[in-house]
Formats: sequence, C-alpha cells, structure tokens
Amino acid sequence: MKIELTAPSQKTLWAQVVKTGIIKSNLIPMLAGLMLALYTYQLSFTENIGYILLALIGTAAIIAAAGSFNNLYDRDIDAVMNRTKSRPTVTGSIAIKKVIWAAVLLLVIGLALLYVTSPLAAFLGFLGVFFYVVPYTMWTKRRTIWNTEVGSISGAMPPLIGWAAVAPDIWHPACWALFLIMVIWQMPHFYAIAIRKQEDYTAANIPMLPVAKGAKRTYLQTNIYLVLLVLSSLLFLPLSLGLTLVSLVMGLLWLGLSLFGSQKYGIKVWADKMFLFSLVHMVVIYSTVIIYASIGLILSGIY
Repeated sequence: MKIELTAPSQKTLWAQVVKTGIIKSNLIPMLAGLMLALYTYQLSFTENIGYILLALIGTAAIIAAAGSFNNLYDRDIDAVMNRTKSRPTVTGSIAIKKVIWAAVLLLVIGLALLYVTSPLAAFLGFLGVFFYVVPYTMWTKRRTIWNTEVGSISGAMPPLIGWAAVAPDIWHPACWALFLIMVIWQMPHFYAIAIRKQEDYTAANIPMLPVAKGAKRTYLQTNIYLVLLVLSSLLFLPLSLGLTLVSLVMGLLWLGLSLFGSQKYGIKVWADKMFLFSLVHMVVIYSTVIIYASIGLILSGIY
C-alpha cells in the first residue's frame, strides 16, 4: 500500500516563517499591559476600542516581522537542528526574497499601526524588533551564554507596548512589574527548552547555558531567577494586593517545583515539567491581570 504525503499548504509554511505560536503567546501579556493601563488610568474600553484593535494587529505584525528576520538570519544553524531543519527558509519552500519583503512589510505596517495609537508604542515596538534581530540574533545568540538574557529584553516588550498604546506614560510600577516579570520568566523557560533540545543546540554550536556550562550551573541559575521572579511580584503592591498574592503564589510554586522536582526527577524530566509550568505561570499571571482590570473597569462603571 502506497502512502502519499501531502505537502504543507502555503498558509502552514508562512505560519512557520512568522512563528504564529510566538505571536499568540506574546499577545496575552500585551493585552494584559493594555487592560491594566485602562484600569489604572480609568480609561473607557469602548472609547479606546479602535486603539486596542490597532495595538493588537500592530503588535502581531512586528512580532511576525521579528520572527521572519530571525529565520532569515539563522538559516545555516536551523539546517542542522532537527526541530528547525524543515522551516521554509531552510528548505526553500518559500523564496528568500519573498520572506524579506514580507518581513519588511510587516514591520512597516506594524509600526505604522502602533504609531497611530501612540508614538511611544511604535518606538517600543521598534526597540523590541531591534533587540531581537541585532543584539540577540546577530550578536549574542552564537557567541555567549548570556544570549537568553539579551533576548529577554525584546521578549518582554509586549506589555510595555500595550500599556503605551492607551496610557500617557509607562512609569507606573505596575507597568514595570509586567515587564520585569516577563524578562525574568524567560530565563527558566528557555533554560528548560535548552535542556530538552540540548542535542540540537550542541549540533548547531549555540552556547546555550546547559550546552556551555552543564546542568548544575543551569539548575543554580534557574533558581536564582525564580527567587527574583518571586520578589518582582511585590511591584504589584501599589496597585493590587490580589495581583501581588497571585504572582507570589505562582512564583513560589515554580520555585518549589524546581527545588524539590530536581531531587525527584532526572534532568530531562525536570526540564519538561519546568517548561510546562512556565507556560501555566505566564497564562495564569497575565490572564489574571486581564480579568482583574476588566472587572475593575466594570465595577467602576467605565466601559
């Protein structure tokens, strides 16, 4: 019996180019920042619905642009890693010129839409793409174990962009709580990924922490960042005791999983559980922020 394999559709191929999974996951903290800003400054959701939609579309576009530029630059190392060797930019399923034009167009459209909401939102969006493409992808990803820390700056821009899209400034402590939590969250999250995909990173000669320094150093550094994550929850105090407690509990649960799970499981199983909990942590924290802000606006009579 002959089995015929169906080639991926163009839609599927382009989804791989722009990294739709990353887009979706980053829109949650972006919306959290936007909704919390509305509540903090007592701004109407319905009166700002246009800006909200523009901010969502604009943010999605610049994240797609950043992912496309990353795929373009990393074609050589993507070709030797099992999890990335089938990307269209590696296989040639989509012409490189098309990807370049798409990336540029997405960046221009995204920044233009964000600029309509506020020049600050557009500037933050540009910084996010710049840090992801230049300091992270081009400068540090292949050279230093601190590449994750550098990349975390761009990864934490979405809540700042969402806040800036509707708020007069970004200096409220709650705004920076969302940013710092996102920055710190990325280290244990990506360290876990690096352990799970260590063979790929070793083959590509990418100095991820587990590859360059081993499991013991990765475990120690993970716990340091988790302690910082717990402490960063206190930044929510000026705004809400409830948000502070939720963030504290989730951070402590993650730290507990790391400390006690390392004794119970092998390093690979520990990394799998740390990775899964990192996703739960992000969704719970930023969904709670969205719900808290939404309920606050409704109770305040501001729609």
